[in-house]
Amino acid sequence: MTVRTRKILFCLQWLMLLVANAHSHGLPDFTRLVEENAPAVVNISTVSHSSRKAHPYHSPENMPLPENSPFNELFRHFFEDGQGGLPPEDTESLGSGFIISADGYLLTNHHVVDGADEIVVRLSNRKAYEAKLVGSDEASDIALLKIEATDLPVVKIGSSKNLKIGEWVLAIGSPFGFEATVTAGIVSAKGRSLPSENYVPYIQTDVAINPGNSGGPLFNLEGEVVGINSQIFSRSGGFMGLSFAVPIELAMNVVEQLRRDGHVTRGYLGVLIQDVDRNLAESFGMSYPRGALVSKVIKDSPASRGGLQAGDVILAFNGQSLRDSSQLPPLVGTTPVGSEVELTVLRQGREISLKIHIAKLPTEEETAQEEKAAEENEQPEQESNRLGLVFSELRAEDRKELEIPEGQGVLVSKVTEGPAQEAGIQPGDIILMMDGQKVTSVEQLARLVKAVPAGKSVALLLQKPGGPIFLALRMPK
Repeated sequence: MTVRTRKILFCLQWLMLLVANAHSHGLPDFTRLVEENAPAVVNISTVSHSSRKAHPYHSPENMPLPENSPFNELFRHFFEDGQGGLPPEDTESLGSGFIISADGYLLTNHHVVDGADEIVVRLSNRKAYEAKLVGSDEASDIALLKIEATDLPVVKIGSSKNLKIGEWVLAIGSPFGFEATVTAGIVSAKGRSLPSENYVPYIQTDVAINPGNSGGPLFNLEGEVVGINSQIFSRSGGFMGLSFAVPIELAMNVVEQLRRDGHVTRGYLGVLIQDVDRNLAESFGMSYPRGALVSKVIKDSPASRGGLQAGDVILAFNGQSLRDSSQLPPLVGTTPVGSEVELTVLRQGREISLKIHIAKLPTEEETAQEEKAAEENEQPEQESNRLGLVFSELRAEDRKELEIPEGQGVLVSKVTEGPAQEAGIQPGDIILMMDGQKVTSVEQLARLVKAVPAGKSVALLLQKPGGPIFLALRMPK
């Protein structure tokens, strides 16, 4: 065998290995999954008889209109300015859903059926049914419907807990009214927190989701529903590669409560929290930022009764470590009312455990404190040139209005150039704690400031118009 022949044979073997490898690692075949599950996916149309503004497709930024569009002013007139609302006639919307029981229970999004006077469900066999709204939960964007039918095809409920980043997933829905449309992609992230969405740890995917896909199922390769497609991030109104689904475990928990009670009850801890950034982590002696920093403990709340304090960093909830503060609300919200939970807390550089009994979330959120303009204070002022701040004592009426405990807090009267200004401290802020110690007076705060070594980062707890917040401030040299 010549050298050339050997080379040719080697190349042929190499090519055969490449072909075999391509076949074994090729793209997944979704055909069987679609054939088995598409009959259980439905199209949902709603009709509202009242005169109301159009409900935009649910998205984190409410789909801002393209600034350069020639129809921009027309769209704004009818959908944003509140002057040109829809005329007093029937309005319609479209969405998707899926059947979870053979006797006619099915799931969709809350925003698909919100405010609807009529809900019509169309199956893949073209049969149509008028649906009854069993219950709906805005916080999780889940709605439970019922149609009068039997022997219906159903989906298989899976689990999102075992989903891995990069895993293939598939969606079936009715984007723009095109029924039984199939799109596929991968899991981009898990446990995503979105603005104004405190109780849902979203599954982020790059599956093409568009208006009309809302409420449709998200499948894994086993043909199990792992999520409900709910939101997109878009500046154009269409798909831009960022789609978000509600985890199926959370959705089924909502379903169980809606069927049993007609409403959803959530757990309540009673704290205001924020993320720990690098500077705050350094001031707390942490090796890296993690956990949920408690900026306020609500009076007479489970957290208050359990001994949680402002300045504590919650590192774990019932054994589950917290990467950031956004992980805490969903964990608390899905905890059964009355359950005892264990918190791992960092306090004054030391980890401690607290036992707290979860209560029921109040039906109405506490009203936000109104912004209070800084007024001239007749109390004596004392300036700290080191920080660039002018302090003054709190008046009794200010303390009462802001619910600040007696003997705590100092008012920031003036902010000049310096570290405090760079950190975001403003006139009217109230300093409640510094470096883990409660601030009780102007004189005491001045001593605390003076005692901090140059170059050290310290955490200040401030009462701002929007609520309490921790800021890290590095002492100048």
